[in-house]
Amino acid sequence: MELDATAVDSAFNAVTKDYQKQATLPGFRPGKAPLPMVVKKYDAEIKDEAKRKLIGDAYRKAIDEQKLQVVGYPDIEEVQFGRGQSLQFTATVETAPDFQLPEYKGLPATLETKSVTDADVEKALDLLRGQHANYNTVARPLASGDIAVVNYTGTCDGKIITELAPTAKGLTEQKNFWVETTEGKFIPGFAEQLIGASAGNKRTVNIDFPADFVTKELQGKKGVYEVELVEVKEKSLPALDDELAKKFGAENLAALKVGIRGDLENELKYSRSKNLRGQLIRALLGKVNFDLPESAVAHETRNVVYDVVRQNTQRGIARELIETQKDEIYAMAAGTAKERVKLAFVVGRIAEFEKIQATQEDVIRRAQNLAMMYQTPVDQFIKDLQKRNGINELYDQVLHEKVLELLERNAIITESVPTK
Repeated sequence: MELDATAVDSAFNAVTKDYQKQATLPGFRPGKAPLPMVVKKYDAEIKDEAKRKLIGDAYRKAIDEQKLQVVGYPDIEEVQFGRGQSLQFTATVETAPDFQLPEYKGLPATLETKSVTDADVEKALDLLRGQHANYNTVARPLASGDIAVVNYTGTCDGKIITELAPTAKGLTEQKNFWVETTEGKFIPGFAEQLIGASAGNKRTVNIDFPADFVTKELQGKKGVYEVELVEVKEKSLPALDDELAKKFGAENLAALKVGIRGDLENELKYSRSKNLRGQLIRALLGKVNFDLPESAVAHETRNVVYDVVRQNTQRGIARELIETQKDEIYAMAAGTAKERVKLAFVVGRIAEFEKIQATQEDVIRRAQNLAMMYQTPVDQFIKDLQKRNGINELYDQVLHEKVLELLERNAIITESVPTK
């Protein structure tokens, strides 16, 4: 791009006069200093401001004239600039991908036909009863449903478990650890092998870690635990009555059941919507393919990596261990980022085609909901967003939500019988 010397000198004069109005120099009242003295003192600042204004105006004009949809910030390289000279510079930009919008109405999805049953409500009531359970030490052998208080140490392939899985300290050794002798609790198969033992007994427990075990390094492997049963505790649940209901803020047991059913129905609705949206997004992205701007993917990858590191740190995983997995984390983040960026472009195009907009009222409502979620005053939440230029994120979130609602309304849903 090039601007002639006249335009450059005009910008210099305008910026210099602005500085003259504000300049305070010894011996002169504010705004009365001679131009040559203002130029001498503020030459570098005037030059930077003039260049910034000229390049910014020329860049925006070129983008508008060529109707470019620019992604991210331009890479500006100055070739020539100075008083009495033309301005020459190059601007390298990444543009939004050009692609044909696929058919997004009538996307297929399959959902299980589910409803909240009386059995679901009873199961939830039992969980609430469990929060007020009593645990009494008993002098008898351990039975199913009891609590086993144990000391244990574990090995896998003849090695201490932390040698294979450094973060799995709790799976390696524990003292006075409570294990409920119910199927599926703790490590599958652990508690069942203790049934019949009495306090003071020691047992060797052999474990086959499942292929989908939560600790990846142990998946599909065999473990051996040396276990000492310290105590046997019997679990005693409180009566299911109005008194229990009042402990959970309900007027009586009937009201508690109504509240539980409502909560379960909301959970089911949320789970169903999440499942549906996931299927629709996969179906939509599978119908279109285009090259993604590298800068957008790199920016989103950094966001994903930051989130992963923050979550692991909050879980207590040491920075050193996170550092050893950085390549794996980055590879996962890059894949997630590409999907997010691709979805953002497709959603944006659908919103444009459908003339879907995010209003200021929508954004304020979104900010209020998020502030409530994070237990932060709304005004403070908005100020924090403004400091990091995050208001546009709320607009994007609202637009994203409206487009997904459109996809849901127009989806072709097949209901299936739940698997047992």
